[in-house]
Amino acid sequence: MDISVQNLSKSFGPKRVIENFSAVFREGETTCVMGPSGCGKTTLLFMLMGLIAPDMGTVEGVPERKSAVFQEDRLCESFSAVANVRLVCDKNTDEHTIREHLTAIGLGDSLFVPVSDLSGGMRRRVALVRAVLAPGETLFLDEPFKGLDDKLKGFVISYVKTRAKGKTVVLVTHDEDEARVMGGNMIRMERRITPTDS
Repeated sequence: MDISVQNLSKSFGPKRVIENFSAVFREGETTCVMGPSGCGKTTLLFMLMGLIAPDMGTVEGVPERKSAVFQEDRLCESFSAVANVRLVCDKNTDEHTIREHLTAIGLGDSLFVPVSDLSGGMRRRVALVRAVLAPGETLFLDEPFKGLDDKLKGFVISYVKTRAKGKTVVLVTHDEDEARVMGGNMIRMERRITPTDS
């Protein structure tokens, strides 16, 4: 089922972040949400996931089972990469599959190291594998390639495109190159200027 958003509006205090926003996110396809910082991309994503309620408008078609990569990695610091991924997997996902995914994204030498000892880029990749392997056919990604250098970013994007193929993917980014390489549909948001901005 497509995800349909109709006339969505959201304010935080006197600041209107999103106003009368409508869009369709096609089932089984990738949609890149582009726009400058402060235009409401993350707020939109949180409303799609049900983490923030809109002031007005409707969100329909979001399945109950979904996964996400937030701007923060949100990992269990004392757990290994394998253990962090295992937390979200269903019982049919064996450890071999988890190790294979982590190795495919360049973490084969750090499978059982506490993630607190990993670099920022390595932690980011653990978060991505966790979201890809989580049950569900919808994947929400909020600036998922942040902090990766260009060479590593291309490698990681290739992993996500291959392993999330067939899922409904909503990618929030302000990077034109990321959106171009990920492909799919494009939605552009503009930053609202309010009297409180200066």
